[in-house]
Amino acid sequence: MLPRQIDAAAGDGTNGGRRPTVVPAPAAASPELSARPRRRSFTAQDKLRILADADRAAAVGGIGAILRREGIYSSALTDWRRQRDAGAFSALAPARRGPKAAKPNPLTAELALLQRENARLSLRLIRAEAIIELQKKVAELLGSPLTSSDGEP
Repeated sequence: MLPRQIDAAAGDGTNGGRRPTVVPAPAAASPELSARPRRRSFTAQDKLRILADADRAAAVGGIGAILRREGIYSSALTDWRRQRDAGAFSALAPARRGPKAAKPNPLTAELALLQRENARLSLRLIRAEAIIELQKKVAELLGSPLTSSDGEP
């Protein structure tokens, strides 16, 4: 192996006139940051405060400064103004995302109870009919006619 010549013009620590690429180590994650980003949500009071600040901003670029400070887009400000002007203060409150839970029907519990009772009585009727059929066959084998309670044979 040949000894490497160091070019004095290139300087120490260079490889043929190029400096080696130094890759910095990844920064340690801040314990204040969560592992998964979360969607920001503003309370109704925050939205009204931001709208009041934007309404008071008379200087050129004042609204832009407010938007940068709060980290929001102008479209959010427009939506919030429209909701405020429509008097929909409840619309300014953050809403839960996803499908809404259906209100339970008050008759559902009663329906389930009646269905269980119906199934129980149907089973009891089937057993009673089977016992009656058995009694008829036994009476026929013994030769004694059965009479019903109303007097019919």
